[in-house]
Amino acid sequence: MARVTARTSDIEKAAGVLRAGGLVAFPTETVYGLGADAEDSAAVARVFQVKERPPSHPLIVHIGGAEHLGDWAEDVSPTARLLAEHFWPGPLTLVLRRGRRVPLEATGGLRTVAVRVPDHPVARALLSAFGGGVAAPSANRFGSVSPTTAGHVRAELGDAVDFVLDGGSCEVGVESTIVDATGEIPSILRPGGVTREDLEEVLGHPLAVDPTSRVRVPGQHPSHYAPRARVVLVEPEKVVAEAERAQELGHQVGVFLPSAFAGAPVKAHAVVAVPGSMAAYARGLYGFLRELDKRGCDLVVASLPVEKGLGLAIANRLRRAAGPRPSEAGSA
Repeated sequence: MARVTARTSDIEKAAGVLRAGGLVAFPTETVYGLGADAEDSAAVARVFQVKERPPSHPLIVHIGGAEHLGDWAEDVSPTARLLAEHFWPGPLTLVLRRGRRVPLEATGGLRTVAVRVPDHPVARALLSAFGGGVAAPSANRFGSVSPTTAGHVRAELGDAVDFVLDGGSCEVGVESTIVDATGEIPSILRPGGVTREDLEEVLGHPLAVDPTSRVRVPGQHPSHYAPRARVVLVEPEKVVAEAERAQELGHQVGVFLPSAFAGAPVKAHAVVAVPGSMAAYARGLYGFLRELDKRGCDLVVASLPVEKGLGLAIANRLRRAAGPRPSEAGSA
C-alpha cells in the first residue's frame, strides 16, 4: 500500500504546534495518533480532555529511534533491548521503568512508561523535526473505533485538534503490540501488529498473553474499539442465521461475513465480506466498523478469527468492541 508523504512545510508546522503546546494528529503504521509534547504536562492533559479519556489510562511515548530509549526509560533490560533491536521501528510498544523526562500525567500516575518507535515516514519525519518524544493515544474519542485515515480524525475530533498530518491509510490497521518488559519474563499485555509468533522466535521461548495484568496499558478498558452499533460475537457457522434473526426482530444489522461463507446470501441491512488474509482484515477492520455505523446499523454480528498471527489482535479488538455485554445475538 502506497503511503502519502506529507510536505516538509506541513511537518515543520506540526513540529511547531507541538513545541507551542498544541495537539497534532499524525499517521503511524498502526492507526492515527493524537500527539502532544511528552514533556509538557499541560499539553498531555489536553490530550486526555479532547479524547474524554480517564487520566488513569497511560499514553504511549513515541520516540525517533531505539538510541533514544535511555532518555525516556530506566533499567532497560537486555531482553527489552533485543526486542527493540528486532522490531523498531515497528508496531511494538515496550512497557519499561519510567525515566525522569516523562511526567506522571503521561503515564497515568504509574512508575512505568510505554514507549515505541513508529514505522511511518511521516511520523518519523515529525519526530525528527520536533526533536523530542510525542505522547499519543489513538486520535479518537475514548473507547470508540480507532482512526486509520486523516478523514476519520477530522470527522470525529474536528477543531479540537490543532493540526492534522495526512499520511494516507495506515498499513497495519490495528494498534501496536504491548509487551511488559519490566521484569525478567516479558508478557504480552495487548496483542497487536507484531505477532506473538514473531516475538517468540526472537526470544526463543513461549510468551504469555496477559490482557488482565495489573500493569495498566492502553486498550484494557472492558469496552474499547467500539462502534456506535452494538457488536455481538457468534460462531462462524451461526453468523448468517443470527444476523437474519436479529434483522427480523427489527434491528438494522451489519454482518461480518467470514471468508469461508463468501457469496452466501444474507438478509441484512449491510454485509462486509471479511478478507481471508489476516493482514488485509486487520488493515480494514476499523474502516469496516465505521462504514457500518455510517450506514445506520445498530447491531453488528461477527465471529472471531483463528487466534494465530494477526488473528489474535483482530479477535482482541472484536472482543473489546463487543464489551461486557452478552456475546450471543439471541439477546438482541
